[in-house]
Order: sequence, then structure tokens, then C-alpha cells
Amino acid sequence: MKRESKPTRKGTKTDLPADPRRLALSVINRLESEDQILDLILDDSAVQIGKLSKPDRNLFNELVFGVLRWRGRLDWIIGHFSKTPLKRIEPKVLNILRMGAYQIIYLTRIPDSAAVNTSVELAKSDAPRWVTGFVNGLLRGISRDHLSVTLPDPEKNPAAAMAVEKAFPQWLIRRWLDRFGTQGTSTRCDAVNTIPPISVRTNTLKTTRKQLLERLNSHVESIRETAISPDGIVFRNPKLSIPSMKPFKEGLFQVQDEAAQLVSLLLDPLPGESVLDACAGLGGKTGHLAQLMRNQGTLLATDKDEQKLRKLESEMKRLGVSIVKTCLHDFKKPLNEKHSGRFHRVLLDAPCSGIGVLRRNPDAKWSITEKDIERNRGRQVELLSAVSGLVLPGGVLVYSVCSTEPEETETVVDAFISDNGEFAVDKDFSGFSEPVRSIVNQDGYLITYPYRHEMDGFFCVRFKRTNRLDASMSYFH
Repeated sequence: MKRESKPTRKGTKTDLPADPRRLALSVINRLESEDQILDLILDDSAVQIGKLSKPDRNLFNELVFGVLRWRGRLDWIIGHFSKTPLKRIEPKVLNILRMGAYQIIYLTRIPDSAAVNTSVELAKSDAPRWVTGFVNGLLRGISRDHLSVTLPDPEKNPAAAMAVEKAFPQWLIRRWLDRFGTQGTSTRCDAVNTIPPISVRTNTLKTTRKQLLERLNSHVESIRETAISPDGIVFRNPKLSIPSMKPFKEGLFQVQDEAAQLVSLLLDPLPGESVLDACAGLGGKTGHLAQLMRNQGTLLATDKDEQKLRKLESEMKRLGVSIVKTCLHDFKKPLNEKHSGRFHRVLLDAPCSGIGVLRRNPDAKWSITEKDIERNRGRQVELLSAVSGLVLPGGVLVYSVCSTEPEETETVVDAFISDNGEFAVDKDFSGFSEPVRSIVNQDGYLITYPYRHEMDGFFCVRFKRTNRLDASMSYFH
């Protein structure tokens, strides 16, 4: 999966004071004004975040992710108390109201008076005097009476009622109600709205999972091994920010959800092979592929975003990976001829809606549309067809997305197979561990769900190129 965004605009970094509320507001405002995803904005704000104390950093994270996670419900409540329609409220002011309302409704440890007063102070910074009065009055109204606000009538409009209650866009609730019913949709929404733990993957080029567990134990709370990935570790409440941890600086792990770790396991690259990571992004799966290859062979990482490739190269250095070569490339065009048909294994972690990772990226709730999903399907089929020609006869092609929506998963597989007869879904998982085999269905699809597996929602399928080279021929000449 790759949730795409445009390269970071020059001049967007600012030297903000280490104030958790002001910094949180800045991040949320940038989501409104820039074509960026949350991860990149947080990365761009890393210096300011690093200046915060642990309690302030916790508050910052709570405000950013909490406001984004519950924005739909917050807007419903704000709309109940506001005489001005939400669409006519200046976005920066609306974000101040959302932050204030979130603290009042969800953060019981913060007095309502503090939530109101700090919101008014934020409004004073760059708003007319009457706006501060508007913010003050509206938030005081929410403080007094928010429990009396009623939801849409579920009998008359079940999708609208659940959309407000669970803070999801109505279009997504409608499609889930059609597929899963009321209880199934409610269960899925609750899982997405749960704050996930931090998941990391041991860099086995430098250490073992047991050794990393021992190193991290004093830095975090409630640490445990992942159930399916052999290299994963899950924990909560780190005492330091991840980049500040000594084991991270030493390159002993990468932050990566367990579901994403399973994708590289499914490709199953071997030492000495030639492997393509076709949409490598920031290199989470690239690093995993390199360690599965024991840092032996050739691993080409391509992406159309030069900034991401620069960060990938830096990440490989931190991990001690030396076999990765990068290539700036958009697969709307053919890859250089010297690479054509030269890969034992190809991974396409395709751009998608990101619906499977909404619990970690709640900003996507409010940015994606149903039309995006259909547009993605066409692009995903095109990308699969483009990279399939780079797979050696007898080689492996893995397609993955962090989405479980049919248009981006089974439909893409069916379209690809119908147009590429030399490929077939590989349903033979006899060489994989029992935990991995347990989550592969009869169609050969590995699908994970937050509500069922306590990991992100991913779809992954392994294709085998059926035509083989003559036994006397070498892969390379």
C-alpha cells in the first residue's frame, strides 16, 4: 500500500514554540491547506515534536489523532451549538473548535475551563476579536450541554446515525452496511477507532527478536512478540520518541505494522536473488526484503517520488543494508531495458485508498472518496501489468494493498489474471509457517483485519509466472 501525496512544499517548516496545543493545531491546519498525508507532516514537524516533554508529547499525539479520529462526531456537536453553518466557519477557527470540543468530550483529565481558555488563546493569535468571543461562547455551550445532543434517527437513516456515532464518512458506512450489516459495520468501526499499539520489526541483520525485546523492555510498556510475524514486536507508551531511542539509532528495528511484515514474508526472497520493490516508498518493506535476503543479492527499489527515495536511502544506511539500489521511476513508462525480465521476485505494494490503515492514519477518513477507490482499481491493474513483464519465467509476483475493499483487491486480481494468462495465483503455502498459512483463505488471498487480527487491514496475493525457462538456461547471461 502507498497513500500518495505531493512532495513537501518548500518553506513549510516553521520554528514553532514547544506548545503541544499550538503544534497540534499547526499539524491539523496543514492537513487542511496542503496536499499532504499526516505521516509526512509529522515527519516534517519532528524537530518541534522532539522539543516537547513526554506529557506534552502525549497530549500532542492525543489531540492530533483524537481530533482526526472523531472529527465527524465533533462536527455534528459543534454544528448543534453554532448558528453559523460549519462550511462557513474559517478552517483554522473550526480546527480550534474541534480541538477544544475534543478535550471537553474525550479528555476527562483536562478541566473544561482549561480546554475553553486555551482554545480562546489559540484564537487570539490570528483571528479578529469577535472570533475569540465566538470560540469562547460555543465551547462553553458544549461544556454545559453536549450530553444532550442527539444523533440522527437510526430508524430513518441508519447510515447517517452510525456515521455520526462512529465518526466515519457516510459513503463508507453505507457500503459497509451493505456488505457486513449493522453489527459487522459497528465492529469494524470500533476496531478502527481503537488506538493501536506501536509495532516494529526486528532488523535481523543486526540482532535477534529476543535481544531486541530485552533492549526495548526498559523503554516501553506492555511489550510482547507478534503472533504471526517471526520478527515483530508490539508495545505501548515509549518513554522517549522512537527516533530518540538508542536501539532505533543503532538500526536494530523499523517501525512497521505486523500486517505489512507479512507482505515481505509472502514474497519470500532468497539470498543471492534479484528482487524488485516496485513502489518502495519510504522503504519499510525494502528493509525487510533485504534482511530476508541476508543482505545478499540485488534489490532494486523504485518510486516516482524522489524525496521518498532519498529517505529510503538514509534508512538503508541506518539498517546496515548494502544491497539496495534506487531508481526514480513511474511505471506509466517502461523500466530501463537492462532490467526487463531480470527479477526472480517482484513486489508491487500498490497505491490505494488506505482504508485498511485508518486506525493509524485517521486523516484518510476525511480525504478519500468512493470515486477514489474505483480510480485506484484501474491504476492498480495497470501497475500490475506493467511490472509483470519484469518477472522471470517461474518467478514470483506479489500484489498488496492496505485495503480490503473489493475494487482494490479481488477485482484487481480477476482483471489481471484475465489479461495475463502466464500468471496464476499461487495457492501452495506448504513452505510457509502455520501462523501464516492460518490467515490465507481458499482463494490464496492473505487478508488481515484490525477487528480480527489486531493488525492493519491488508490484502496480499502471490502470483507465479507459469511458463518456465529451459532447465539448461541460466536466469542471467
